Amino acid sequence: MQRSLASALMHNFLGNSPHWYKLTIILFLIANPMVLWSLGPAVTGWLLVGEFIFTLAMALKCYPLQPGGLLVLQALLLQLTTPQTLYEELAHNFPVLLLLMFMVAGIYFMKDLLLFIFSRLLLGVRSKALLSLLFCLFSAFLSAFLDALTVTAVIISVGVGFFSVYHRVASGKNPREESGVQSDSDVVELHREDLEQFRAFLRSLLMHGAVGTALGGVCTLVGEPQNLLIGHEAGWHFGEFFGRMAPVSMPVLAAGLITCVLLEQLRWFGYGTRLPAAVRQVLADHSREDDSHRTHSQRAALVVQAVAAFILILGLAFHVAEVGLIGLLVIVLITAFNGITDEHQIGRAFQEALPFTALLVVFFAVVAVIHEQHLFSPIIEAVLAMPSEQQPGMLFIANGLLSAISDNVFVATIYITEVKQAFLAGDMTREHFDTLAIAINTGTNLPSVATPNGQAAFLFLLTSAIAPLIRLSYGRMVWMALPYTVVMGGLGWWAVSHWL
Repeated sequence: MQRSLASALMHNFLGNSPHWYKLTIILFLIANPMVLWSLGPAVTGWLLVGEFIFTLAMALKCYPLQPGGLLVLQALLLQLTTPQTLYEELAHNFPVLLLLMFMVAGIYFMKDLLLFIFSRLLLGVRSKALLSLLFCLFSAFLSAFLDALTVTAVIISVGVGFFSVYHRVASGKNPREESGVQSDSDVVELHREDLEQFRAFLRSLLMHGAVGTALGGVCTLVGEPQNLLIGHEAGWHFGEFFGRMAPVSMPVLAAGLITCVLLEQLRWFGYGTRLPAAVRQVLADHSREDDSHRTHSQRAALVVQAVAAFILILGLAFHVAEVGLIGLLVIVLITAFNGITDEHQIGRAFQEALPFTALLVVFFAVVAVIHEQHLFSPIIEAVLAMPSEQQPGMLFIANGLLSAISDNVFVATIYITEVKQAFLAGDMTREHFDTLAIAINTGTNLPSVATPNGQAAFLFLLTSAIAPLIRLSYGRMVWMALPYTVVMGGLGWWAVSHWL
């Protein structure tokens, strides 16, 4: 009886995660108190950071919220930080949490309009290189006004929509009826090769789109969650933020778009797969049928969504309110004027965003441990001890390396806080603080495309519903992001070192 109960507990622990993964997390939880008692809180803090990064890297094995949350709970029990410190960290970053809660949900109610636009784009452009460039450029433009998570939610919705339609047709099912698309067991043999090619086609488009969010996201105050943090600490409004980033962000944007076209033409790193003719035909037929059956009510809904999108861009550009509150405005406008009044319909809009919001709270708990134990202080002190002209470039590298293995929100929060404290202590001028803030922002945004850990949008894509459907694994994301990492990171460092 006891053996069967222990077996059941182990089976339930972290659900369907691999047995070795469960044992690894248990080993972490056993090792941390022993390290604390033998080597002290600083070493334990670094160990905790490494363990948390491991849970991010293994996101496809288990969503990081549960194992990361257990590690954070243990950190609180071991007094590596306190609930009060965590609460203060969350209160300080409340605009970011507000953005995730409402902006991503607001985009959910605009998905019909976005699917309409992207469908026209995908079916209207035959050249894969041009289509990829437009996807990347459109994602960059949207990310300048929406946060990258929001834009990633858009391209995920589009990808799921396209894949679901063809998968159902390939399985001999009605494309308009809800049915599972996780398994290929019902796919007709004739369609299997086209389905695999379609997966590769969508993978490359989604990766171009995700990289586009980083290219555009670095440019503006609302492009990335950490931009809000850095802009808040530096006191920059929307226009000032854009102007200060432009000497770095604009050359990198141009280089990123050129890289996009070259990858498609050369067919390197998993890019270059064309849309199969059979899949194009299915999607075109589906689009035409949608157009022919679109009612006046549905057309009116598209108009409302377009107006809401215009209000959203204006509201963000002029920063009329916190970004999350503008997202709530979009939810209210679209649901009110499109007759979406059912509580369960509205609730579905929050399903994608809230798990990640909870995960971000765990991020900030780890940040609280870092603050409490002063883990990054020696790095900051070493950078600030260098000649002032070397500091921006070194800070870019330090941020870039850490952002590539950790989350960029996580890293930016730490560095901008430490630099702000040095500025307030009188260790640097305001002009030099502004230069370092630019280095932190670009350093956390550009090289961080190297791994899904580094970009919140990449992690969101990796843990989303579309990733397993198109076989987008952690390793494949790293490989496909590699050329962008080299170009964006290298040019960004050069610009920060020589142009600021």
